[in-house]
Amino acid sequence: MRFIAKDEVKHLCAYGPLIESLADGLRQTIESPPRSHFHPNQDSSAVLIMPAWRPGRLMGTKIISVWPENSARGLPAVSAVYVVTSLQYGTTLAVIDGTELTLRRTAATAALGARLLARPDSKRLAVLGTGALASHMAMAHDSVFELSEITIWGRRIEKAEAIVAELDCLGIAASASDDLQVTLANSDLVASVTTATEPFIRSSWVQPGTHLGLIGAFTATMAEAQPQLLPRTRLFADTRAGVLEKGGEVVQALRTGLIQESHLRAELIGLLTASPQTTGRICPQDITVFKSVGFAALDLIAAEHILSHA
Repeated sequence: MRFIAKDEVKHLCAYGPLIESLADGLRQTIESPPRSHFHPNQDSSAVLIMPAWRPGRLMGTKIISVWPENSARGLPAVSAVYVVTSLQYGTTLAVIDGTELTLRRTAATAALGARLLARPDSKRLAVLGTGALASHMAMAHDSVFELSEITIWGRRIEKAEAIVAELDCLGIAASASDDLQVTLANSDLVASVTTATEPFIRSSWVQPGTHLGLIGAFTATMAEAQPQLLPRTRLFADTRAGVLEKGGEVVQALRTGLIQESHLRAELIGLLTASPQTTGRICPQDITVFKSVGFAALDLIAAEHILSHA
C-alpha cells in the first residue's frame, strides 16, 4: 500500500494535464452512486462518504469532513482522505491526501466547465471567496485561458490580499477587491467558492456575456447567487441528479417556480460529447452558469491520474 501525501499530490496534479484527464475519464464508464451525507454533531458540520468504481479494476472511497465554522478558527473548512481499492484482489492500493485531491479536482472541473461554456476570448477572471479553493481556481483557469486580469474578491480585503500574495509566489499576478458589484462588472469569468448560506451575488450585477461557476453551495439550503439570476441564464450542471437535489440556487429557483427542470440544459458529460441538444453558449451575450456540487467519479479520475503519474 502506498501513501501519497499532499506535496506529492500537488506535484502530480498540474492543472493542464489534470483537466485533460477529467475530460477523457468522464467519457468512460464509472459507477458513481449518490454520496452519503451525515451530520454527527447535529449542526452545520457534515461528513460525506463518496464511493466510485470501475468494475473489475479500481474503487475509490473518499471520506470528507466539512466544518464551516473552521474558517473563523483559522482551520481548513474541508478535509478529506481518499482510499483506493483493487477490485481484482480486494487489497488497498493507496491512501491519498483527499483534501488536496478534492481542491484540485474541484478547481479543474470548474475550469473544464468554463472552457466548454465561456467566451473563448475571456480574459478577466474574478474569484469570489478567500478560502482554500481561491488560489486553486485562479491556477486552474489560468491554465485554460490567456488571462490578463485576475481579481480575488472577499468581504475582508486582508484575506483577499493574502490570496493575491500566495498567487504572486506562484508567478500569477492578481489584485484584491472588496467591492463585489465593481468586480462583477469587470469580469468575463467568475468562479464563486464560498460556504455562503445566503445569496450575495445579485442578479442585476451579473453582466451579459459572463460565465459564472457556482461551486461553493453544495446543499439545498446554501446559495451564492440569487435564484432570480437563473431564468436569465443558460444553466448547466456537473451532474443533473446531484444539482437538482443539492444545488442550492437551482433547488430554490425550482421551489419558487422561477425555473423548471428543463431549464437545466445539460450536465458535464453532455457538454463533453457535444451533441446538438446540449449546445452550451449560443451567442456572446449569453450568461452561462455551471453549477457544481461535486460527484465521486471526479475523485476516482483524479486518483487514477495521480497513480498513473506516481
